[in-house]
Amino acid sequence: MKLLLVVAAALIDADNRVLVAQRPEGKNLAGLWEFPGGKVDAGERPEQALIRELREELGVNVKEPCLAPLTFASHAYEDFHLLMPLYVCRRWEGFVASREGQALKWLRPNQLRDMPMPPADEPLIPALIELLA
Repeated sequence: MKLLLVVAAALIDADNRVLVAQRPEGKNLAGLWEFPGGKVDAGERPEQALIRELREELGVNVKEPCLAPLTFASHAYEDFHLLMPLYVCRRWEGFVASREGQALKWLRPNQLRDMPMPPADEPLIPALIELLA
C-alpha cells in the first residue's frame, strides 16, 4: 500500500478560532471540511511544503519558526495510507483568502466536531481542543 505524506496547519487567530477549508467539487472527498495543507513533494521537508501550500491556497506567508508541530494522523484509506503531521500556526503575513475557490470558516475548537471532515482530520480535533481550552 502506498504511503502518502501530507501536511496540515491549524491556523489560529487572535480569538483562538481555527481555520478550516471545504474541499472543492471535483476533488476526492469534495464538500468535507479540512485543515489547510497538502502533499509533501519529493525532496521537500514537511515545513517547506506547508509554507508553500499556505501561500498557494490562502495567500499568506508563514515563516518556519512560526510552525509548531502538535500531533499527527495516520489513516488507512482504501488505496493508500495517509500520514499527516498537524502544525499550529498563530503568526503569518497577509490576509487569509480563498485562492482555489474553496469555502473557508473560522471556528471555535468545540465547533470543529460539528463539521463533516475526512476520516484522517477527525482525530486531530481533540489535540486542538485541549490546546485551546
